[in-house]
Formats: sequence, C-alpha cells, structure tokens
Amino acid sequence: MRTPNLNSLRMFDAAARHLNFRLAAEELNLTQGAVAQQVRRLESDLGQQLFHRKARGLALTDVGHDYHQPVRQALAILDEATQKLRPESSRVTLSMTPSFAAKWLVPRLSSFELKHPDIEVQTVASESLANFRSDGVDLAIRLGSPPFAPELDVIPLALMELCAVCSPAYASGLAEIKTFQDFAKHRLIQDSHNQWDRFWERSGVKTDYRKVQFNQTALAMDAAINGQGIALVPHLLIEQDVAQGKLVELWRDRQEPQPGYYIVSPQARPHTQAQKKIINWLLQEVGTAASTS
Repeated sequence: MRTPNLNSLRMFDAAARHLNFRLAAEELNLTQGAVAQQVRRLESDLGQQLFHRKARGLALTDVGHDYHQPVRQALAILDEATQKLRPESSRVTLSMTPSFAAKWLVPRLSSFELKHPDIEVQTVASESLANFRSDGVDLAIRLGSPPFAPELDVIPLALMELCAVCSPAYASGLAEIKTFQDFAKHRLIQDSHNQWDRFWERSGVKTDYRKVQFNQTALAMDAAINGQGIALVPHLLIEQDVAQGKLVELWRDRQEPQPGYYIVSPQARPHTQAQKKIINWLLQEVGTAASTS
C-alpha cells in the first residue's frame, strides 16, 4: 500500500466535510475534476472505497467515516505546527457584509487604531461566505443561527433584534402604532433579507402594503434616514444613527430564540495575539453599546 500524499488527504478531508466535490473544490481553489481524481487515487492507493457517489453529492462509507476523523486531526496538528513556525503577523483580515462594515465597523474603527496602533486591520466587505483556506481571511462576522460547521470556532457577538426605524420627521406624522399590523398603513423599506415579508408571513395576516426594495441593509437605513419610510433592520446597525437623532426606533423584536451576529474563524488555526485583541475589542464595543442603548 502506497503512503497517501498530503494533497490527496486534504482533498479527502474537504470532500468529507462538505460531502460534495464541487464545494470541496471551491474551498481549495481547485477544479471539481481535480478533487474527484485525487480522491479516486487515494481510494485506489488504500484499496478501500471512502465515498458512496450519489446523484446529489456524496456519502461517507463506514471506512471513510472512520478514516476521516484521524485524518482531520492530523491535518489540524500540521496546520497548527506550521503556523507556530511563522512569525506572528500584526495584520488581521476581517470579513463582513458591506452593511455591517459601513454602519457598525467603520464609525468605530478609529478607537481600535488608537488603542492598538501596531495592528493593521484589513476589511473585506462581501456578502459571500469567507473561505478561510483560500482568501486570506482571519476572522469573519456573519449573521446566522447555530449549529455551525464543526470545523469552525464561533463566538457570539450580538442578537439580531430587528428594529422598525424611521426619521424623526417621518415619525412625527405617524398614527399611533399599537400592533405590528399597524405598520401596513405606512410605506415600508425592505432590504435583500426581506424581513417585512417574513414578518407578515409569520403573523399569518394577509395585507397589502407599500414597500421600497433595496439590495443592502445600509441603503435601506439611508432611505429611512432620508424620510422615505420605515425600515426593519438589526438593532446593532442602528445604534449610532439613533443616538445621533437620525433615526427613531418604533418597535423591536425581542423574541427568543433568534439569529445573531457571530465571530467565526477556523478551529485548526489558533488565534494570534493580534486576532485575540480585535476579538476582545469587538466584544467590548458591543457590550458598551448594549449598556448605553
């Protein structure tokens, strides 16, 4: 039996985690055919079938399932050992959505730079999920709900807590809002998450309402600030605009459980001191905002 090479083991690991050659290939920045070929070669070298090929993806065989756990552990040990050999970087690449970057991070980032002038923060603003193996991202901030993939280290940052907000001028002309259904009387602003539609569907109430659609939360917030209607957006993103008198909070969703913002990173890559400092700063900023809201 030939000893498997490291590349084929990495491809097997990615395919076993995703149970899909295409997703494994995207993670490794390779072609789907290259991953499938390496996995077939590994199976040939081992003399064992590791996957059942199905019409929609893959399924691990019993042998493949038993083999994957030690392979995953071994790769994690290798990655950690290699990371320790490299000089610790003072640069942290942080991925987040454009709206989170514009409405939450950018207004606060100068306070981090004053505390830690030796740490360079690079921000990647994208709606796409971070690929920790290929795109150089160290930490990502994403909105979601548990459970998360087992290979990820996940730190809760804040609950979503959707808020209905509008400009002070628009609020001055509103009739009293006693129930959620009263919002249907007004012009509603919606982003690509379609939260207004979701709430009407969840309430079971069928009603006609006027809405303006934007593809980003930040744009919906700007429209609300400019008096175009009522936006339904996460509380974390409106804190400064409410504090500065640009927006008025009309209603907040405090249901449990609900999605939240999380700091996400790969478990196989221990946090550097610079990364730990920015994680602590993010948690402190949210805690400070929560205590003053």
